[in-house]
Amino acid sequence: MTPGEERSPCADADPYALALRSGRELVYLRLADGRRIRMPVDRWYAHPTVADESVLNRCVDPVLDVGCGPGRLCRALLGRGAFALGVDVAPRAVAHTVALGGIALRQSVFDRVPAEGVWETALLIDGNIGIGGDPRALLYRCIQVTAPTGFLLVEVDPDDVEERCTAQFEDGHGHEGPPFPWARLGAPALHRIAEDLALSVTDQWRCGQRCFLALGHRDTASGRRR
Repeated sequence: MTPGEERSPCADADPYALALRSGRELVYLRLADGRRIRMPVDRWYAHPTVADESVLNRCVDPVLDVGCGPGRLCRALLGRGAFALGVDVAPRAVAHTVALGGIALRQSVFDRVPAEGVWETALLIDGNIGIGGDPRALLYRCIQVTAPTGFLLVEVDPDDVEERCTAQFEDGHGHEGPPFPWARLGAPALHRIAEDLALSVTDQWRCGQRCFLALGHRDTASGRRR
């Protein structure tokens, strides 16, 4: 998971960057109202879980992994023989992905990405629907980069929530990183936004405590179900 902004020159002192360095440090998402959500850094570095596999099994390549983090999903797809590219604004995330055999670029999805309009699948997993703090703008951008026959696989909050907020990463000692815009979205809210963007929800499923939806372009989704 990464915020939708570039990191500062002192990013190595940021709790998120430090957590990525080891893969074991505790890091929390501190919301403006004081709530604190633990980030599953250990899961980002582990082998794909059963829930992750349920996403990977639905992917059609080529796949763009938006906010790829250390790259467990795009690396798993490459291991399956599918082409997958990760994009992330965090240098350590990209470095880890590449070092472990993945393909990733340090950039925002809101900048021009390679092969725009060609990607068959775009992933927004691990809460990355929050990137940039505006899910509607993020989904619209992901529509732009996918092919007309492409679709989005999105992980949402298991609760019925819709909020845009300012957040900071915080470590176990209370040290905070810089603030950035973020959002949290549950399935009902994603359904509403999808309707506004002329996207069809072609699949929705839960695996354990995690919840996912597949969104297709309305003019092509009716012809096939992912």
